[in-house]
Amino acid sequence: MKHKYWFLLSFLVSACVQLPPAPQDIEAKKFQPLADKAVIYIVRPAVDSNVQGPVSIPGGMISTYQGTYHRLEVAPGAQRIEGAGTSTAAVTINAEAGRIYFVEHTVLGTTREGLLSMWLRQIDAARGRRMVSEATLL
Repeated sequence: MKHKYWFLLSFLVSACVQLPPAPQDIEAKKFQPLADKAVIYIVRPAVDSNVQGPVSIPGGMISTYQGTYHRLEVAPGAQRIEGAGTSTAAVTINAEAGRIYFVEHTVLGTTREGLLSMWLRQIDAARGRRMVSEATLL
């Protein structure tokens, strides 16, 4: 009987173990600039609404979730990032080749009511790196 409980306890503890980060996540967190492109990180705080936040980016659409980020490699020039749907949230990055930019994406909403509002704002490199380091790559 003791063995049954030991197995159950070890199973429950192992279920709480966090998986190691993916190789792409490790690579993205090196914050390597590109000589011919700009890099934009769109990061969502870990303490945020638990609803997805759709965003229009250069070349398509993405969604963010609390505690996640995307790494975009873009051509130099004005790059507009906008909240999708009824949101008026937007930020324009005047991207320069070889530079790294950070955009914080905050979402207000609930699973019951859905997405209510969102904000996008460019943040400084120190805050951006810290937020990305604590987030997971999508």
